[in-house]
Amino acid sequence: MGGENLSSAEGFLMVGFSDLPEFQVPLFTALLLVYLMTLAGNLLIMVTIYCNLHLHTPMYFFLSNLSFIDICQTSNIFPQMLAHFFQEGTHISMFECLLQVYLFICMLAIEVLVLTVMAYDQYVAICNPLRYMSIMNKEVCMQLTAGSWALALMIPVPILLPVLLSGFTFCGSRIINHIFCDFAALMKISCSSTLPIEVLTFVLGSIITLMSFVLIATSYINITSCILKIQSKGGRHKAFLTCASHLTVVLLFYGSVCSVFLRPMSTSSMKENKIVSLAHLAVTPMCNPIIYSLKNAEVKKKLRKFLLL
Repeated sequence: MGGENLSSAEGFLMVGFSDLPEFQVPLFTALLLVYLMTLAGNLLIMVTIYCNLHLHTPMYFFLSNLSFIDICQTSNIFPQMLAHFFQEGTHISMFECLLQVYLFICMLAIEVLVLTVMAYDQYVAICNPLRYMSIMNKEVCMQLTAGSWALALMIPVPILLPVLLSGFTFCGSRIINHIFCDFAALMKISCSSTLPIEVLTFVLGSIITLMSFVLIATSYINITSCILKIQSKGGRHKAFLTCASHLTVVLLFYGSVCSVFLRPMSTSSMKENKIVSLAHLAVTPMCNPIIYSLKNAEVKKKLRKFLLL
């Protein structure tokens, strides 16, 4: 069939989970609960940090940013997915589709950069404790956070990806067998050459991810070296607990990202891709506030006090 240009198209039909009619009710209920728990958990972390002066430190400032990013990422996908859950298919316009792609990649890039900044913060806190507040002062924290957002919003991948997708042609079928407007799902239904966009996303995405991973790994190598030099067992234990929450979140994040983006497109079914993508979108944002609450006695204390008010 002849191809149609995306710029003149009315849009796409999103399949979502309509191909699993027997699981519609339990899936909707579970995903609604996950979304509400994600919103509640991350909002509670943000409000607790804002309302307690003892938590106005660099680490909790970055944590509140991480919670805000998780809310933005899930809110980019979940409301639309849940609103059209029981329909045969969800219509999405070309603009909405490209906007969703842009926001998804941006939020992903921002989270990578903020986690990297948090690793540096952990390094300074453990390896330079006496100079911590002078190095990680309010101005530096604001600059690091603003720089992370600015860099993520201006890097070529989020900007060029929708631009390149807007020039794609689609041979007949405009059905996206996915839970959101994923660029990999769009490439599967395109009859245009996807090689340029695959090379772009792989090269630039790898550079950003690998640079971030190397910086985080370097920070934790130095942190481990500093912890091993601490004489007292109690001191080593306290130092380890300081960075345990962040390290757990980093491992969870990179594990879920690798499961989504390192899967071979040619051998992966769209049903598998939907499940893996959903796990990435649901598990990490929901677990982050739980991890920081359970691992950090100060946060648990403040949350308990806040909830009893």
